[in-house]
Amino acid sequence: MNFEFSTVFLASSLCSLIVLLLFAYFKYSYSYWKRRGIFYLEPSFPFGNIWDGLLQKSNGGIMFGDLYKQMEGHKFGGIYSINRPTLIFRDPDLIKDVLIKNFSHFHDHGTYFNEKKDPLMAHLFMLTGNRWKSLRNKLSPIFTSGKMKMMFQIVLDSGKELVAYLEKPASRGDLIEFKDIMARYNTDIIASVAFGIQGNCIRDSDAEFREWGKKIFQPSLKTGIRDIIMFVSPTLSAILNIPFIPEDVTNYFRNMIRETVDYREKNNVNRNDFLNLLIQLKNKEKSEANGEVNEKANKLSSGNEVTLTLDELAAQALVFFIGGFETSSTVLSMCMYELAIRPEIQVRLQSEIDETLLKHNGEITYDAIQQMDYLEKTVSEALRKYPPAPFLVRICTKPYKIPGTDIEVEEGTQAIIPILGLHYDSKHFPDPERFDPERFSDEEKAKRHNFVHLPFGEGPRICIGMRFAQLQIKVGLVSLLSKYSVQVCEKTTIPLKFDPKCFPLSALGGVWLKICKRN
Repeated sequence: MNFEFSTVFLASSLCSLIVLLLFAYFKYSYSYWKRRGIFYLEPSFPFGNIWDGLLQKSNGGIMFGDLYKQMEGHKFGGIYSINRPTLIFRDPDLIKDVLIKNFSHFHDHGTYFNEKKDPLMAHLFMLTGNRWKSLRNKLSPIFTSGKMKMMFQIVLDSGKELVAYLEKPASRGDLIEFKDIMARYNTDIIASVAFGIQGNCIRDSDAEFREWGKKIFQPSLKTGIRDIIMFVSPTLSAILNIPFIPEDVTNYFRNMIRETVDYREKNNVNRNDFLNLLIQLKNKEKSEANGEVNEKANKLSSGNEVTLTLDELAAQALVFFIGGFETSSTVLSMCMYELAIRPEIQVRLQSEIDETLLKHNGEITYDAIQQMDYLEKTVSEALRKYPPAPFLVRICTKPYKIPGTDIEVEEGTQAIIPILGLHYDSKHFPDPERFDPERFSDEEKAKRHNFVHLPFGEGPRICIGMRFAQLQIKVGLVSLLSKYSVQVCEKTTIPLKFDPKCFPLSALGGVWLKICKRN
């Protein structure tokens, strides 16, 4: 009996000691910003300042937007991601300094992946250092405005398919869930442009390509824990080695790319799409120009030779899909929602579309899209209210002295730029909840700092697919609004509620609107 009592006593004492040591460790960790003389928000044990995000009570972008508001009056401030010190930059000049002027101090996202286990994660977003720089330099020419114009017809074809699919529902005045149909429209575009296949997602909501794509984003306890660990401790993430993409999904997309590339190369097939440009890039690196290998293009600054392998090619195609699966469709569906709520804006935009298309023989052309000024403003405002990246993460890769202070940010410190906070700051955008395209008139833009509207980020790591995403959105809007109008209905949620489990701002329960044919 005494032995059992002693065992229980020892176990209880050991647990108490562990709890005390853990509490002491967190208490010391939570003094980091105070010791450095930096303003900070008081953390709470054990999750620091990110309770709402970790417990999925709030979307991450909204959570950091709230923290941004709590730091009103400060250019920057500290928080704790569990016990990890994290610095939030609020001041537009400082943000510009971090993203551009002193980019060399903040050039990485602080992500980790095992390339052997996750070969399709070797894409621009995940790569770091010189390897990222080399790949970015190789891929940048693919995303010029000239290349966008070249791929325009593929995007337009999906726009026409969307219009045809909605003809019967519109003639009946049906209620449509726009979040889903916009996602299917974007998925068809990406299937064609990045993978060279016909996705058939608009007409078939259960199309094979879309179903496999959904598996990448399928939430689970395992992936939830992985994402939290990645954000809080990349080192621990490396130790646990949890893959980002399930093995069967990796194999599906690898095989699809391999088969398509083999077919095109064997049959000398050329097509105006992203995949074809990647194939040209892969083969160019193996070829000789004027009898000499272009060593400059094939070597990193470290001197290591680099080739664009088939897996690397597949990885770039996949990130194109991942980046466009939710983001562009979210912006599109939210834009339609705002136009339904404010019909006067919808009518004005339709008038511009009608007048411009009339000058182009009724055809939607690349040049016609570029000439629509109010369309540009409308899309910019939609990107303000619903940015694809509601916050940016950067890691300090070498000590950085904050301009105008004696404060030095230590290497390894996590930095957050709360895009949503900037976009909803009434100092920059008065009455921020109101949807108003005129915020982006030349006169209004001239009044603002250039670094308070950052829907795609900025600087060397700005979203490389920005132009293409905007093209998808604009073609989708013009295709729809040239034929149809949308109205709020009994299933429309006003105001919208956002899904706390989604990274981009995604409407909880969908975006339900009534669609009608225009008179």
